[in-house]
Amino acid sequence: MKAKKIVIFLLLAVIGCKQETKISSTNEVSLSQNLKFEEQQNIIKISSGKFQYQLNKNKIPFEKIVVLNASLLGYIEELNAEDRIVGVSSPEYIYSEKINALIAKGKIQNVGNEQKFDVEKIISLKPDAVLSNYIASFDNTYQVLKNNGIDVLFLDEYTEQLPLEKTAYLKLFGNLLGLDEIANSKYEEIAKNYQQIKILASRSSSKPKVLANEMYGDIWYLPGGATSVAHFISDANAQYVLQNNQNSKSVTMSFEQVFATSYDVNFWVNAGNHKSKNDLLAINPFYNKLSVFKSGKIYSISAKEKDKANDFFCSGVVRADLVLKDYVKIFHPELLPNYTLTYMKELL
Repeated sequence: MKAKKIVIFLLLAVIGCKQETKISSTNEVSLSQNLKFEEQQNIIKISSGKFQYQLNKNKIPFEKIVVLNASLLGYIEELNAEDRIVGVSSPEYIYSEKINALIAKGKIQNVGNEQKFDVEKIISLKPDAVLSNYIASFDNTYQVLKNNGIDVLFLDEYTEQLPLEKTAYLKLFGNLLGLDEIANSKYEEIAKNYQQIKILASRSSSKPKVLANEMYGDIWYLPGGATSVAHFISDANAQYVLQNNQNSKSVTMSFEQVFATSYDVNFWVNAGNHKSKNDLLAINPFYNKLSVFKSGKIYSISAKEKDKANDFFCSGVVRADLVLKDYVKIFHPELLPNYTLTYMKELL
């Protein structure tokens, strides 16, 4: 399951330069092409992908919420609003110490997992809303919750293709939780940091070549040239092996194709959540044939991991600035001599 979550994250979303939140003359706040919201006299209209919502303002701010995806918890954690959560699914994947402490005290209930949610428990918690990524196989579950008067909001942040647009979901969370001022301030801080780190990276005269992700079975799932990983690498002033590719999803290649493409690669990043190079070889001994394996540097996303929980998929979803800073530290260590990697870890 952990490997699946890593694949899903690394294959999705594109990240680029700073995107300003757009506010139209009709008071609509556009956080991305996928997410917009608008306050009217008595309602808040939300457009999230293909889903449309109208929430009565008397239901805002939410005081009790159930969150069914760990990635969405990162926004709540950034706003220090963990005490609003009354239920979560799959707590074993949650990294936050504060949320885990609330679970241990019984203040946050376990409401199931990605195979089955405990609908009766969710209903008994009487949440103001349930927040989730949309999973079609749970349509019946969602409908039961709606039939019991519970608002179910689908926020698919993983589909976002720019880092600061993904971060900008903070503004919607701020609105729903009555924490607009804090959310706006947090967003501006992260966006400013991101731009400063990107400018710092551009000052380096070196531009190393980079390989990403790993093989699953006989297939190497490389991020397309328009994915989040590709844009992080570009913003960190490095060359991604598929930088001229225009695909915003994964590109499948055989080991032989990757071998031919990566003969001059200096760095291999996002190599799963492995602990050592030997771990990689145990999965696929052919990795040893890659020049980057023998003479380059390899980094996993395991620096903040406890058992099944990995903070890269929680706070890392929001903190695009820290993710970019990790990449800059990896590719241009001389620019950040005193910085310690947050999410990434070198494999030895």
